[in-house]
Amino acid sequence: MTAGAVPLARVVRGDLVESVHAGHLVVLAPDGRVRVALGDPDAVIWARSSLKPLQASAMLRAGLDLDGADLALACASHSGEPGHLAGVRAILAGVGLTEADLQNTPDVPLGLAAAFDWQRAGLGPTSLTQNCSGKHAAMLATCVALGWSRSDYLEPAHPLQRAVRAEIEALTGIRVEHATVDGCGAPLFSTTVLGLARAFGRLAAAPRLAPGGPEARVASAMNAHPQLVGGSGREVTRVMAAVPGLVAKDGADGVYAAGLADGGSLAFKILDGGERPRPVVLAAALAAAGVDSAAIRAVGVVPVLGHGRPVGAVTATFGAGARA
Repeated sequence: MTAGAVPLARVVRGDLVESVHAGHLVVLAPDGRVRVALGDPDAVIWARSSLKPLQASAMLRAGLDLDGADLALACASHSGEPGHLAGVRAILAGVGLTEADLQNTPDVPLGLAAAFDWQRAGLGPTSLTQNCSGKHAAMLATCVALGWSRSDYLEPAHPLQRAVRAEIEALTGIRVEHATVDGCGAPLFSTTVLGLARAFGRLAAAPRLAPGGPEARVASAMNAHPQLVGGSGREVTRVMAAVPGLVAKDGADGVYAAGLADGGSLAFKILDGGERPRPVVLAAALAAAGVDSAAIRAVGVVPVLGHGRPVGAVTATFGAGARA
């Protein structure tokens, strides 16, 4: 994955470049042609939580009956705010289960404010508050709907996980070559930067091209409930709220993917896994895909502070705002 990586963002402090974030990025046109390629779009990566919309599509195709807010939570890396937790509990209650049935790794809420409130109340890490609990609740609901065993739903050989693997291969067009365990405990399957972008283009275009299908249901749910996919102040929520029809999903260790309603798409991987350059690279990539709005430009503003005031900025190496 490191071979062929190029700088995607620079951290400028004063009049010097302080650090550089390298990676791989691709922007696709609606017909699948490559508009922008930086680094190696064929680099094999762990797409981490950017795969959640694909996992949700697999569950719907298998027979899960979720839509709207519940389906958005199945695609979420949520901040653990009260609305998120209530929604996860509702998914579980709808199939006769409780948070005790969740098997994802316990953690405190992902959002800083939510984590502070949770811990101030004297509460510790739980599976409910871990950011993947919506996905795990949906996985359990799928097992109930299909009559599959629940105790081993995280095993790679379980029919649920086999369905997820097949869906990832179908939507990305890339054969899974590697498998491991994600941070939440679910199986994680490899893809490429190009494959991830291709999948998101298909998801985002589905409401127009294949209404009513699993991909369209996922896209519509995420479009309608961006707050549930991320949380207050999160850039994934901000960009989806700003661009009608946009389907976007962040992933740990510097991954992002987004698809537009016309079928255009993008994906990137920051090689060092850093989060600071992600909003900047995302905004520049969306501009390259044809999205130009004040809201998206605002997402891409990441100041570098000195004594509490801006003394520089994180800047993209490509696009109109690139700085040499």
